[in-house]
Amino acid sequence: TGAITPGNIAEFITSQRLIIGDIRDTNALKIHLEALFPKLSSIKYKLAVNKYVIQENSQIKDKDSVAIMPPFSGG
Repeated sequence: TGAITPGNIAEFITSQRLIIGDIRDTNALKIHLEALFPKLSSIKYKLAVNKYVIQENSQIKDKDSVAIMPPFSGG
């Protein structure tokens, strides 16, 4: 399972792809990412699993693709 980092989040997450190993849900992934990249906890972001933005804790499977999405703007 890997995570992709677009937008301004990539400014402090230096790798475009991260291996996240045995993490099995999005809540655990957020905790892991914020421990690795403390600046991430100070901004609003979303996770997308297989190109679907996640609104609540969701399971992550071995072949899933997870993206860290920057804050959205618009109206």
